[in-house]
Amino acid sequence: MGSLEKFRKLEVWKKAHYLTLDVYKITKDFPKHELYSLVSQIRRAVVSVVANIVEGTKRSTNKDKKHFFVMSDTSLEEVKYYFILSYQLGYITEEKAGVLTEKAREVGRMLNGLIKSLKL
Repeated sequence: MGSLEKFRKLEVWKKAHYLTLDVYKITKDFPKHELYSLVSQIRRAVVSVVANIVEGTKRSTNKDKKHFFVMSDTSLEEVKYYFILSYQLGYITEEKAGVLTEKAREVGRMLNGLIKSLKL
């Protein structure tokens, strides 16, 4: 991959990326009938978290950056709901849902710090 892209230096991107990898790992064991519904939804949402961080880093104004970081945070809320749903459907354990939710909360705290750091 050669030189390191700017976004890869951000701790929030790293944490969100690893959360994405975790989601892909757990959803591979979901029932096959969920492949085009819950699995697809949770994967798209978690990828959106990371993708919006990436896109925000390339924006030239703080207003634009904030927009993408806020979009990332809203996708993160969606992901947290899917952890609840996945647990209640019996696809993951309560412990796993808790661990994943805490990782998501950490990403959210970091995103909110990044958003607050932008001078508008």
